[in-house]
Amino acid sequence: MTLNQKAMIFLAASARDVRARAEIDEAVVPSPCMSVCQMDEALGLCEGCLRTLDEIRAWGNADAVFKRQVWGDIEARIAQHLDRDDAVLAPPA
Repeated sequence: MTLNQKAMIFLAASARDVRARAEIDEAVVPSPCMSVCQMDEALGLCEGCLRTLDEIRAWGNADAVFKRQVWGDIEARIAQHLDRDDAVLAPPA
């Protein structure tokens, strides 16, 4: 999968922020969309936001519980990728 290092850093930070904000306002869950909108066919994930097509399609009508679950899944996908390539979030040399 072609993962953009800056996108992964942004998504990881955003996921942490979504979790932190849940205590303040449960209903507000921002979209992870980064306007990249290019699917990695091998993994079935958007290369920008790391969502599946089903998650992307459902997002607009989904409740906050579903949206927070998607953010959790994005975090897990980043962690899974990091397990394969620990250097992906390292600052560029």
